[in-house]
Amino acid sequence: MAELLTVGDVLAAAEAIDGRVLRTPTLPSPGLSALLGVPTTVKLELLQRSGSFKARGAFAKILSLSDEARAAGVVGVSGGNHGIALADVAGELGVAATVVMPSSAPARSVELARAAGADVRLTDGLAAAFGLLRELVEAGATLVHPYDDPVVAAAQGTVGLEFAQDAPDVTDVLVSIGGGGLAAGVATAFRALVPGVRVWGVETEGADAMRRALDAGGPVEITPTSVVSTLSAPHVSQLTYDHAVALLEDVLTVSDAEAARGSIALAERQKVWAEPAAGCLVPAARTVLDRVGGGARLGIVVCGGNAAVADVVKWANA
Repeated sequence: MAELLTVGDVLAAAEAIDGRVLRTPTLPSPGLSALLGVPTTVKLELLQRSGSFKARGAFAKILSLSDEARAAGVVGVSGGNHGIALADVAGELGVAATVVMPSSAPARSVELARAAGADVRLTDGLAAAFGLLRELVEAGATLVHPYDDPVVAAAQGTVGLEFAQDAPDVTDVLVSIGGGGLAAGVATAFRALVPGVRVWGVETEGADAMRRALDAGGPVEITPTSVVSTLSAPHVSQLTYDHAVALLEDVLTVSDAEAARGSIALAERQKVWAEPAAGCLVPAARTVLDRVGGGARLGIVVCGGNAAVADVVKWANA
């Protein structure tokens, strides 16, 4: 069993990245409150630099490295947002970065990572991407893992730290799960700062590595089929699995179309353009309310906004 993070780890990460990332807005959402029928507060992490929460973990990890490890260059694997963030952060810190992405990654994500100065390597699928990642690490590059790293997960937890400080009256918090680092960190912070809060993980069907791990009693390999590439990890890690078991109320799944329609609901109701990795939280919120009743006060982590309008509209109508 992996050692669980503490709120002290999250506070230390917040100090390490202070001044490097935005403290993104936490706002009441009249539109979503009307849609869902209960008070709803949003954490707009899609306004973070590089368009998602991933910059937090990338900064924390690279700043923690020795000079020798930085000089070797950093490498990461990504379905989109981690690669964009790693490229952005490494460029600012003067560190060479290689980003491995499956060819199914959104073209916009590839373009953004390259524009930030990373060497982007495309592979035929996620399994091949993780295989190439291993080769590059064995050749000497320094790994910045998107989720299987306590330094990264603690830094992603600063999203929850800020959210809990700004909205301590929420009863139920919804957070997306790809590999599970964000959920692990957010749940660590919220459970420490807001007694009795329930934290719910959400995935899309075909990118449900955590749901399948929970059903199997441990991490398992999956072949992602969801169009939501930013949630499509081929497995969760022991670290993130153990946090889900210990800290999450449950992990819910929704369809790709529901997630895309959730993005449109966020555009119409909250006036932000969020990717389906965040849009999935809207239909999941209805399931949460069915479970806990109408007295809930919801908190929704709008984790990223790197999605093309045409893609989301196509997926919503699938």
